[in-house]
Amino acid sequence: MQNAMRKFLLGSVAAVVLAACGGESASGTASGSSESKTVVMGLDDSFPPMGFRNEKNELVGFDIDMAREAAKRAGLAVELKPIDWSAKESELNSKRVDMLWNGLTITPQRQQQLLLSKPYMDNHQIIVVRPDGGINTKADLAGKVVGVQDGSSAVDAVEAEPNVAKSFKELKKYSDNVTALMDVSAKRVDALVVDEVVGRYYVSKKPNEYKVLNDNFGTEQYAVAFRKDDQALEQKIQTALDSMKADGTSAKIATKWFGNDIVK
Repeated sequence: MQNAMRKFLLGSVAAVVLAACGGESASGTASGSSESKTVVMGLDDSFPPMGFRNEKNELVGFDIDMAREAAKRAGLAVELKPIDWSAKESELNSKRVDMLWNGLTITPQRQQQLLLSKPYMDNHQIIVVRPDGGINTKADLAGKVVGVQDGSSAVDAVEAEPNVAKSFKELKKYSDNVTALMDVSAKRVDALVVDEVVGRYYVSKKPNEYKVLNDNFGTEQYAVAFRKDDQALEQKIQTALDSMKADGTSAKIATKWFGNDIVK
């Protein structure tokens, strides 16, 4: 009798567990399988307006809004995980995060090493200086200390023009753009090469402290990165991004952060 009762109780528990797996997913949508999951998004939390912490220490930004909406449409929940952006490829390939989504520039090397979404935004590597610094063109950077964020595409953009880079007094690498911009203002560095979306965001807040040159270090495109063997996740996110663009959701998110639709 005890064995029969034990089997009955075990069977009841198993039924409850199976029912739970077939109920609501982490994103709150109905799911008939256990495939629904939380995806971990690696980001740089000092890269406004793409991803950063607001005055309440909350993670906010354009890419975060895009990721949350795309994950929702894909039937997934998204966990935001700030990482050392200079080690982003290692974070992804070691499976500590499932995707990189924070102004990631498409490069030939990354196309070989990572699985990338279609480009969703164009960006330039702009040059930010002080208005009174006497720097008006790229040529004026000769003999100057120029800052970049370590591990960012700004490093690649500068190094792609070796004649210009060799003319610098020093190429100073920072852990984040916020500190670098503060050093421009404090005259500890003469110029900063930075993603346009970041640079113009800060310049708009302190227009008297900074100036953006007409010259730049080229145009690039942003994409979302996944592991090479994670085609299923990439396809889900790409399908969501396509639908967001088609119904105008991407345009609304872009307008919120940039004042106009800059999504490709």
